[in-house]
Amino acid sequence: MVRVARVQPESIAEELGIEPGTEIVAVDGRAIEDFLDWEFLTATDEFEVEVRTPAGEAIVFEIERPEGLSLGVELEPPTVRRCANRCEFCFIEGLPKGLRKPLYVRDDDYRLSFAYGNFATLSNLKERDFERIIEYRLSPLYVSVHATPWDARKVLLNNPRVPDIVAQLRRLVDAGIEFHGQMVVVPGLNDGEVLEASLRDLWSFGAACRSVAIVPVGLTQFSHLYTGKTMDRERASELLAVAERWGARALAERGERWVFGSDELYLLAGAALPDSAFYGDFPQVENGVGAVAMLRQRVADAVESLPRLVGRKIGIVTGTAMRDLMPPLLGLLAAQTEAVLELIPVENSLFGPTTTTAGLLVGADIRRALSARHDLDLALIPAETINDAGVFLDDDTFADVRASLPMPVFPSHDFIDVLAEVESTGVLLTGSAR
Repeated sequence: MVRVARVQPESIAEELGIEPGTEIVAVDGRAIEDFLDWEFLTATDEFEVEVRTPAGEAIVFEIERPEGLSLGVELEPPTVRRCANRCEFCFIEGLPKGLRKPLYVRDDDYRLSFAYGNFATLSNLKERDFERIIEYRLSPLYVSVHATPWDARKVLLNNPRVPDIVAQLRRLVDAGIEFHGQMVVVPGLNDGEVLEASLRDLWSFGAACRSVAIVPVGLTQFSHLYTGKTMDRERASELLAVAERWGARALAERGERWVFGSDELYLLAGAALPDSAFYGDFPQVENGVGAVAMLRQRVADAVESLPRLVGRKIGIVTGTAMRDLMPPLLGLLAAQTEAVLELIPVENSLFGPTTTTAGLLVGADIRRALSARHDLDLALIPAETINDAGVFLDDDTFADVRASLPMPVFPSHDFIDVLAEVESTGVLLTGSAR
């Protein structure tokens, strides 16, 4: 069932009298299953919408709208399709107890793969799902491949009923669907020949497989299913060598690197991270592939636009993975602004010291790092630590954390987004904010 969550003011929907709670029944006589149907079937300028009001009245609207004008309807979030696998390395299985319930939802939804770039295993696709993907041209998809050899994939996903991913992808590719793939590599399960076989299979799809990311398995102190080997420096180096060998082949034969190791893989291997040119159009930056290179590029491109903040002391909170990578960036920022920038690497108190990613820091970590820092004029924290509602993973809110600290605190994606605006906000104009 699809319902209206919100109607935008002064929109076509408001003019028609559509209100929150209205059920969308059909468009042009075709039943609406979810947001995909709604988005695709209302993409034309003229259509008929059958609804049922909150009072139970059935109404049919004949809609004509100017090209490109939104109808002004926001739908309630869809029911997320759950994952039927029990992967030992699943991040959800490494969460502590007591967090908010939505964090424990293991989604495996092809619709979210297309709409938001979420990775899905495709292991729960039904015939109707294939038909919809092909009809609506849901391309590219983001696919958690992990392994293409069927037996290895069954073990890896801990699901003996998992379908043959190669056959699934072949059907989609033959229908014109493209995809990005990721391989979360678990030592002893899908490295070595399994990884090589998987890359050969994905290579066989040609340009339809747009990119492949090789990501080392990541664990928290709460991971209770995992029984495999840890990802040490030697194993990470072996994986990185595979990625670079296949990437060099792809670059020579197809003009694009195609397969990439994640930033974390480089860090675990103790290898230097490539520059931004290495990643082309950054096909999997949201998956941690080239994120550091993109950050470096953003800073280099915009640093000269920053204002002078002479003598101001600014704290930069980050995860321990960035301890050695951040100083050169802060040096560039300090040279331009003449501010004093102090790096504050923080160990993750919720997931444990093996979780080093800045974006997984929680509210308690930010409080611990900054509560006694009365010497700071300003502090920046990773924007990725909070969701759209301003909530950290430990349910602490950014508003509460900010109010408890002795300096102005801002979430930042790349430093530039905040430092370029501090003068206009008045944060540092009148001297110390202490």
